[in-house]
Amino acid sequence: MENNLKDEKILMEKNGKEVECDVLFTFDSLDTMKSYVAYTDNTIGKNMRKNIFISSYNPFGTKLELEDVTDKKELEMINDVLLKIDQEN
Repeated sequence: MENNLKDEKILMEKNGKEVECDVLFTFDSLDTMKSYVAYTDNTIGKNMRKNIFISSYNPFGTKLELEDVTDKKELEMINDVLLKIDQEN
């Protein structure tokens, strides 16, 4: 079963509570061979912009399991994707 995250909501844990988040977009990376999902809890950060979170996930799993991104190269690639999206808007 494939997890189609477009136009969906996902739950994340924040401060010990489950928070419903809106999925903004998903993307795949050929470099890392992983899928990523960007989502927001619609809170506003100190920079006066909406807080966006990105996690990797298995799009073919039977249950959606978000994984933290901790690898420096992955984080740089994700930052590049976000900058490109920001520039296009």
